[in-house]
Amino acid sequence: MVKVYALSTCPWCKKVKRYLDDRNVEYDCIDVDLAKGEEQDKALKEVEKLTGKRAFPVTVINDQVIIGFKEDEFEGALKGET
Repeated sequence: MVKVYALSTCPWCKKVKRYLDDRNVEYDCIDVDLAKGEEQDKALKEVEKLTGKRAFPVTVINDQVIIGFKEDEFEGALKGET
């Protein structure tokens, strides 16, 4: 399971989505800045719980949390993805 927490205007967030799309990796993505009300509050709390701060993008691959665009970490985490 891959989940991405992103901001719609963030260039690094777009790079993460493009990276996953180019490799045909299925993922759930929430653009936190476009979410409304409770959905946005919940997403922000999840990001803070995962990272200890509000940082984007946050990619969760299985149980591995990756902050930012880190291609080598994505590749390592995805090798464990089935």
